[in-house]
Amino acid sequence: MTKTWCIGVINAEFLARMENILRLYALPYDERYPVVCLDERPRFLIGDVVEGLSLKPGQVKRAHYEYQKNGSCCLFAAIEPLTGKRIAQVFDRRRKVEYAEFMQTVALQFPKAEKVRVIQDNLNTHNTSSFYERFDAQTAYALSQKFDFHYTPKKASWLNTIETEFSALSRLCLQRRIPTKEMLEQAVLQLVQERNDKHIKIGWKFSITDARSKLKRHYTNVNPVNKIL
Repeated sequence: MTKTWCIGVINAEFLARMENILRLYALPYDERYPVVCLDERPRFLIGDVVEGLSLKPGQVKRAHYEYQKNGSCCLFAAIEPLTGKRIAQVFDRRRKVEYAEFMQTVALQFPKAEKVRVIQDNLNTHNTSSFYERFDAQTAYALSQKFDFHYTPKKASWLNTIETEFSALSRLCLQRRIPTKEMLEQAVLQLVQERNDKHIKIGWKFSITDARSKLKRHYTNVNPVNKIL
């Protein structure tokens, strides 16, 4: 996997969270404890409007393109890198309610899992409080026990393999104008199903050893003893 480095302040917290994520990627596959990467993307709904240009006598008829804003929605997606299993849903908004509903869908996709280890960013909806705002206490508690959350460092989206999947979805589908939520949902879910059927996996190669080598200066800044790494 080729990484695009987008790094903010590298401090002890950054290094600790990074190494935890890299540890998860290095683990062998275990259906009891699957590793799933998750995020969401807002999406503007844009349609084409074709209008004729005003003409003067003797001119050839011409047209130009304008676009029409039809609101927005949000694409939630998750991927299990080692198997290529993908999950996606399109919602009107990206609140705690939508996050909770999507996580319930994710949980149903892993019926044999004792814990689903979820890699995600630090968005304020990405926690179990969302479950309690959407479901009754019993359901919320049961759902919270299904997941083990692991957070990427701030400004380190490259550590989440779902970014690779979003890049593919953007290239293959999302770059074009899509005017309605229904059309977006149909296009995205069809593409996700095709990629699921092909079992397209994401191979993660960047290890803790690589990180300690490439970011040695930052490790040393955090603790001078790391100079001997």
